[in-house]
Amino acid sequence: MVAYGAEQRVRLPALRAGWLTQTFVHWSYPVEAVQALLPEPLAVDAYEGAAWVGLTPFVMADVRPPGVPAGLPGVPTFPETNLRTYVRLPGGRDGLWFLSLEVTCPLMLAARAVGVPYHPGSLDVAERRETVAYSGRRWAGRASYRLVVRPGGPVERPTERDVWLTSRWRAYTRRLGLLWETPVEHEPWPLADAGIEVLEETLTTSAGLPAPSGEPVVHFSEGVRHVRLGAPRPLPQAAAA
Repeated sequence: MVAYGAEQRVRLPALRAGWLTQTFVHWSYPVEAVQALLPEPLAVDAYEGAAWVGLTPFVMADVRPPGVPAGLPGVPTFPETNLRTYVRLPGGRDGLWFLSLEVTCPLMLAARAVGVPYHPGSLDVAERRETVAYSGRRWAGRASYRLVVRPGGPVERPTERDVWLTSRWRAYTRRLGLLWETPVEHEPWPLADAGIEVLEETLTTSAGLPAPSGEPVVHFSEGVRHVRLGAPRPLPQAAAA
């Protein structure tokens, strides 16, 4: 069940971090276009009859193991961008499926061991007086993006769709014939409206999707500072069937 607050406690996190200066750009797609990119047994989690794909650039801040303080010198902070969609297991348990993740920090590439599709590249986030600019280019291939947004006023009462598009508490990956689940816990997103001033991207087509059509749904968030990522765990075949 999609919820505004975390669905579970991550009592023994593998990593702690903040996700800051985050923009959510979402497009609707035909369900069959996204389902073709998913492994069994995952199915598209549709909203209003459509699949949704989100481009979400942000700053991964103070990445550290549990017990290490956020302000310790040398704790890494870096830009990251993911292209994601929303999925369900046959029993109804929902989560994220990453179509791609762009990252500058080589340490994050270790997550490829459980199927996280990280791609190293050059990324930048720049906050100006009234806008936030994001850009990135993958080192291998031609995938890139440029996004400039103008954050607006706060969303005082998030709608059902606002929550559905931004709040997920686990991610699925596939590796070595197994489906893996990574739980996450953090405070609710403080959302704001946002307008797009510039949007150029080839991440969607690089992932195997048609180019987006129609106006996207856009949110901005100053971010969440208390992210707790659990260790990925392989799901038993019975749970994933």
